[in-house]
Amino acid sequence: MTSPSVSQPPVGGASPPRGDDPADAEDAGDPQTGAAGASVRLSARSGPPRPERSRGASPARHRIGVRTAPRGAIRDATRGASVDAADVAAAARRLDGVVRRTRVVPATDLGGPGGAPVWLKCEHEQYTGSFKLRGAYNRIATAGERARARGVVAASAGNHAQGVAYAAARFGVAATIFVPEGANPAKVARTRSLGARVEHVPGGVDAALRSAAAFAEENGGLLVHPFDDAAVVAGQGTIGLELLGQVPDLATVIVGVGGGGLLSGLAVAIRAQRPDVRVIGVQAAAAPAFAASFHFGSRLTVPPGAVPPGAVLPGAVVPGIAGAGLVGPSAGTVADGMAVGAPGRLTLALAARLVDDVVTVDEEAFWEAMVRLRRAGHRVEPAGAAGVAALLRMPRLAIGPTAVVLSGGNVDPSVDIRVAALAAGGSAGENAGGDATRPGA
Repeated sequence: MTSPSVSQPPVGGASPPRGDDPADAEDAGDPQTGAAGASVRLSARSGPPRPERSRGASPARHRIGVRTAPRGAIRDATRGASVDAADVAAAARRLDGVVRRTRVVPATDLGGPGGAPVWLKCEHEQYTGSFKLRGAYNRIATAGERARARGVVAASAGNHAQGVAYAAARFGVAATIFVPEGANPAKVARTRSLGARVEHVPGGVDAALRSAAAFAEENGGLLVHPFDDAAVVAGQGTIGLELLGQVPDLATVIVGVGGGGLLSGLAVAIRAQRPDVRVIGVQAAAAPAFAASFHFGSRLTVPPGAVPPGAVLPGAVVPGIAGAGLVGPSAGTVADGMAVGAPGRLTLALAARLVDDVVTVDEEAFWEAMVRLRRAGHRVEPAGAAGVAALLRMPRLAIGPTAVVLSGGNVDPSVDIRVAALAAGGSAGENAGGDATRPGA
């Protein structure tokens, strides 16, 4: 095996946020409705529907790593928008000197069949504490001076909000961020500390996104979507370029997915140079919109928490979907950063062409993964630990040298306290089933 280039923690510049500065890893929400092609809405009241299967779709159950539905309809939904390797390379040039080239470290207690080595890509050590800065900065940079001068607008109470605020400050432009009413005060404080104006909106992140879009249209501001934007996807894809240089014999990449910006960007960057590398996405079983859409072959709307344990989603039985287990109070999952009601149109289309599989994991797996990472010295939020959670449940995903992206480290204070207690005491598996593990409990 060729050893990867393992960089040391960066020196100088801004320090990564501490554990008491929470944010999401992959912001929820979809400001658009009525996707081109089939779109199905699931709700807690009506239960999972049984829409007509796309022509040629394969049977429901599938083997890990094997696609289960035709992808033509998904590809058509982007109406010509796409992202390629040249876009990612251009983003890397723009981000040079702006973001950290985060280090890769070995995960000595994880491994695949036959002892396949596992490496951790430490995006939780990025400025603002997550990968989101890459896409946010690239979007603002590509907009041009005139568009930026009118100010930037976004919706999020998490990592995307901080990435947009940080990037806007670098360009010296105003940023207005819409956050859900009741958003964690620590998240809001961090975003404000970066110079952004914060507006609270009744409802969830979906409502905040709608408000942000309306505000941007009315005031001429630049709307920076958290995932469904070509420049955002290209920015996130720069992580893939770094991984190819850091792990030369890379065979598999595993990464959490919410709206799909990170997963699709990584796939674009990696598959262009190394089409043999497997790219796997991981989502919470309690909020499986991207996974369900990927396997069904059409964009589905699945509100987080709407799918009860044991439910069969249309088109596929996604690994892990039957064991949702304990869920968070509002997002449907403790991994609120990936609690997205519907995937992006662009991101799903890219994943359909370039991603090998999207799997789901139960709630307890997130806690076990965070505890294991904490014991190894990594403070990682739930969505950021998704790849490790998947390996704990499905070690066979690690075929050959495998890289897992730790996408964010902005842990909610209540989650942080619980993870620290579990790491210091008993096993996460013994303690993750009670209400005390819920955020805010």
